[in-house]
Amino acid sequence: MMRGIFLALQFFTILPVNKELEMDPKSVTAMFTTLPWIGVLVGIFTSSVWLFFDASSLFLAFIIVLIGIIVSGGLHLDGFVDTSDAFFSYRRIDKRHEILADPRIGAFGAMALLFFIVGKILLLAEIISHNGMRWEWLVVLPFLARAGMLYYFINTSAARDRGLAAFFKKRFDHRVLLVTTLLSMVIGAGFIIVVAGNIAVAVSSLVALFICAHAYKYWTKKHFGGVTGDVSGAFVEGMEVVLWLVIFSLL
Repeated sequence: MMRGIFLALQFFTILPVNKELEMDPKSVTAMFTTLPWIGVLVGIFTSSVWLFFDASSLFLAFIIVLIGIIVSGGLHLDGFVDTSDAFFSYRRIDKRHEILADPRIGAFGAMALLFFIVGKILLLAEIISHNGMRWEWLVVLPFLARAGMLYYFINTSAARDRGLAAFFKKRFDHRVLLVTTLLSMVIGAGFIIVVAGNIAVAVSSLVALFICAHAYKYWTKKHFGGVTGDVSGAFVEGMEVVLWLVIFSLL
């Protein structure tokens, strides 16, 4: 289990884990099981800004988004940019995979990145200035977004026989990971009930998560042939924003 935790920290954060870690099925399963809790770790860093940094809501939102990107190493945001570049190229699926593999950013990726970050900052600024919002959301929503990504990842076939998604899908216990992912969703919903004191908000968040996961599965199979590492990262970024919108609209 500890090896899986170290793998998760090594792969999904910038925290220095200077170890050669074997990626056997047990360790990879544990790594993905830990992923939602990486969201909690990110949330602890960002929520500390909300709690202890006295500034305007707009500047706080900027710092929160910046810290989230730094702690995660920009991994998911990079997936969002690559996915945008590939999708808006309107090329064949094989050409889209070439674009996903290209480390350079194109015009569509740059535009998507700009609008996404600016939009997220403005949304968070509005949320921070809203009296009903609490810092705990910065912890639970990244947790749920990553749990939702795992649910999508488990239930979607790999787009290619090679690549990061195919590599990992061959190396984890699907049944164990599905059970732990569903358990993570239940934990996230329970935490929402504690924070919001509202069962409807928790249920709405889970419904939004399941709808988005299945809709995204259909969308990625149609436009990319299945799941890849990049489109998985894009799901985390997009799902977190969707959950913020759900919470903000209901509170």
